[in-house]
Amino acid sequence: MIPVTSFAGKRVAVFGLGGSGLASCEALRAGGADVVACDDNADRMAAAAKAGFATADLRDAAWETFAALVLTPGVPLTHPQPHWTVLAAQRAGVEVIGDIELFCRERRRHAPNAPFVAITGTNGKSTTTALIAHLMREAGHDVQMGGNIGTAILSLEPPRAGRVHVIEMSSYQIDLCPSLDPSVGILLNVSEDHIDRHGSIDHYAAVKERLVAGVQPGGAAIVGVDDGWCRAVADRLDQAGKPVVRVSVKQPLADGMYVERDAIIRAAGGARTEIARIGGIGSLRGVHNAQNATCAAAAVLALGVNSDVLQKGLRSFPGLAHRMEQTGRRGNVLFVNDSKGTNADATARALASFGDIFWIAGGKPKSGGITSLAEFFPRVRKAYLIGVAAQEFAATLEGKVPYEISETLEVAVPNAARDADAAGLADAVVLLSPACASFDQFPNFEVRGVRFGELVRALDGVVPVV
Repeated sequence: MIPVTSFAGKRVAVFGLGGSGLASCEALRAGGADVVACDDNADRMAAAAKAGFATADLRDAAWETFAALVLTPGVPLTHPQPHWTVLAAQRAGVEVIGDIELFCRERRRHAPNAPFVAITGTNGKSTTTALIAHLMREAGHDVQMGGNIGTAILSLEPPRAGRVHVIEMSSYQIDLCPSLDPSVGILLNVSEDHIDRHGSIDHYAAVKERLVAGVQPGGAAIVGVDDGWCRAVADRLDQAGKPVVRVSVKQPLADGMYVERDAIIRAAGGARTEIARIGGIGSLRGVHNAQNATCAAAAVLALGVNSDVLQKGLRSFPGLAHRMEQTGRRGNVLFVNDSKGTNADATARALASFGDIFWIAGGKPKSGGITSLAEFFPRVRKAYLIGVAAQEFAATLEGKVPYEISETLEVAVPNAARDADAAGLADAVVLLSPACASFDQFPNFEVRGVRFGELVRALDGVVPVV
């Protein structure tokens, strides 16, 4: 745990008592703050009280007595409208921040030069975060990984010299971290997502930009420049006199890092140097993973890792659960769990990585559905549609891709496996990449992915991929 000493002796309100909210309460109390905890969920309030925290309905609070409101990132800050706690705090002139802001303040107080790598992007941030953490461990470092991936940041060990914090950040978390100042910041990409919480893609992109704009002097701002939003970010960093490392997997760069065939190339001052090779690494299959690997390589090189350790670490990376995870194989059929593909852009990356796909898709749909995936339809032999989106997706696929309305994974997995076997293809793939949220049938994408794996392993003749 990281004790939050910056609010010692002060009264702090915490709203949202899930994992990160309770971790914030613990860290604030350990640092000497007077914590008042609140949640709309009565069970969470009871759990906080059982843990020894003062709980109260903040609607009745004397807001002028609070030094800050620590807000869970799941609660709206600006759109579609600010949460009532945010409005109450603003009326009283109380700052509204999140747990990563608390971390940043502690780091500046106690270990301002401790390595802090922050990663964001619409897609790929979890894989890139896990890969950087893996590479730094391979290089012999003490690594703490958390944030939007797994462990709440304040539950990690405190910053100190030689300890590397590798933190995935969503746009919601960035919005609650006004003084974000990583030593290495990575912006992978920007495409339309979470517009309901940001109002427009312009605002969403501007929030993402803050992560790389705030990189400490002497640090590294790494920006994927294969979309227009991020190219504009890189240009603005240049104009502001801030060094930026551009990354592309679509074209060579005169200065920056790019992928040529299966090689990661660094270009500077007219010189080109091969840094590593990613060909044949199953956990880094596909163009999207080439971008993830190249951004991760840029980050660890900035932190002093040499290319030999980098290459070894890339080859030993096991991949990220639920993201292009090779779940099993039966004969010539590979089963791939991409449950983390919760929007069309993420699913596009999976579809682009395979041919002869038996595609399981659907769930709680997002804006735009799967119309943007039309260029990948020729790769799909048949689709198996589940969840609330099934009828909408069927209408999009009509006359373009054979499909069935499976409704559930329990029906889709055996049917897709049967059809893939019967097709007699050299390399068939049963791919779960829903292009949807999971919340119609599952509590989260992780549970959906776990269920897919259970159903695959229950099929006769399936063996692990080694």
